[in-house]
Amino acid sequence: MKKPTVKTAEIRALRHGMPSTSGGLAVGTPSAPSHLSTEAKSWWRKVVTEYEISDDTGLLLLQTALESFDRMRSAQRVIKREGQSIRDRFGFPRAHPLLTVERDSRAGMLAALKQMNLDLEPLNDRPGRPGGSR
Repeated sequence: MKKPTVKTAEIRALRHGMPSTSGGLAVGTPSAPSHLSTEAKSWWRKVVTEYEISDDTGLLLLQTALESFDRMRSAQRVIKREGQSIRDRFGFPRAHPLLTVERDSRAGMLAALKQMNLDLEPLNDRPGRPGGSR
């Protein structure tokens, strides 16, 4: 079996911490799991590249977050189509069962992202305390 070849420029870029010259992810950057949605794969690329995640634990937490994200989006599509309430067998309205799936998936996604300890606060462009309401 023939090993994949890497361009010399790619190797230099990796050694010196420069971005990839191939236009995609840098060589050695983990690709998104195939079972994730297109939207989740896009988030995977952004997060892995921006935060330079390469350790197994970080990748597992990101995968867990994005699986929860996909589950949440799937529930949201069905809820949008069927409505937030449904009729039970007696004809009375009740909350759609997928509302709990949406809530729990969102909580799972946020918990995994929090566990990754990403710095999500925007950088201040000026010194001093941030502005706020009084």
